[in-house]
Amino acid sequence: MTGHLIETIAAALFAVALLHTFSAKQFERLSHRYPRHAGLFHLLGEVEVVFGFWAIVLVLAMALVGGGSAALGYAESRNYTEPLFVFVVMVIAASRPVLQFVLKTVDAAARLLPLPTPLATAWLGLAAVPLLGSLITEPAAMTIAALMLAPQIFRPRMPETVKYLALGVLFVNVSIGGTLTSYAAPPVLMVAGTWQWDTAFMLATFGWKAAVAVVVNATICAFVLRRHLAQAPLPSGEETPGAPVPLPVVAVHLALLAGVVLLAHHPVAFLGLFLMFLGFAQAYERHQSPLIVKEALLVGFFLAGLVVLGGMQRWWLQPIVSSLEPLALFLGSLGLTAITDNAALTYLGSLIAGIEDESKYMLVAGAVAGGGLTVIANAPNPAGVALLKNGFSDETIGAGGLLAGALLPTTVAAAAFLLL
Repeated sequence: MTGHLIETIAAALFAVALLHTFSAKQFERLSHRYPRHAGLFHLLGEVEVVFGFWAIVLVLAMALVGGGSAALGYAESRNYTEPLFVFVVMVIAASRPVLQFVLKTVDAAARLLPLPTPLATAWLGLAAVPLLGSLITEPAAMTIAALMLAPQIFRPRMPETVKYLALGVLFVNVSIGGTLTSYAAPPVLMVAGTWQWDTAFMLATFGWKAAVAVVVNATICAFVLRRHLAQAPLPSGEETPGAPVPLPVVAVHLALLAGVVLLAHHPVAFLGLFLMFLGFAQAYERHQSPLIVKEALLVGFFLAGLVVLGGMQRWWLQPIVSSLEPLALFLGSLGLTAITDNAALTYLGSLIAGIEDESKYMLVAGAVAGGGLTVIANAPNPAGVALLKNGFSDETIGAGGLLAGALLPTTVAAAAFLLL
């Protein structure tokens, strides 16, 4: 009886957290209306705080219902590797040496394309960088793309509808762009070992279709952006704050980033590399911009909260997933991804005994195609929100605006996985 009560409370708190996520923008407006309590409303309006806050409420409720030992036991039984990894990779990928290297590389590539350089840079940020996520992982790709595109697209004078379209394209492309390998996308990683999906299988079954959709989405968005980018500042290595970084310093940063990516599933190891990174950054502080530790911590807090809250939702999610036919499973996965992390959804699918190959494909395809619909749909999305929200009105990203902006690129991704 106690277990069922806790599951019911967890489901209710999960629903409240979802409503809170969709109403975060309203709290920002309340902070302007009631300045005496602006600090509280601003805190509640931070999307990154939502799931961590309600996860704490859940643990407190579990302590009241089942005792403190049981509540702590549950919290400590969760796997926090992904939140820790996203935190670490955000800080390193956003460091000045890494960002200057990426921007100079993209700038050189943009000059080779038969397009105006600002437009070519935007297209590469929306297409090439998300596909690069299959190598460097999706959180790293999201961090680099967001910082690269922020001064061009996500700036106050850009029309809000255009920014939301670009945001939706970025989130969807990062979600599907990590499917060229078997380790970079969290929803793929959850099933790759159980279903024996290697990189060759992913590239042949998902990857090329995802690449087609990424290019189509980026091209559509670039077409919409073409007039608005005419007077936009071009982000280049020369315009990155600070003097050019020496190549040896860049090489050390890239080596540490590569090491973290390779050890992504071993938190003790990648946290050790992160400590080395912090020491090196301090030793060569003159070649650094301020590290985005605060932003990365908020994203890690968000994802850790999702781990705690999401871990109690299996009792109602798994029966839904296991009862659907392949096409219905694709559509159901696409929809359910919007209200729960897509990696959690595919993990539940991996627990179903005797699931057919067609159903496996439909589950994962729907999960990655829907990864841009909401902030919680895909693990890297909170990182994008944290880095880009200042360019939107009230410095918040509305859930409705993101959903509207992601509908077209989601449709393109879904069509690619279903029809190609």
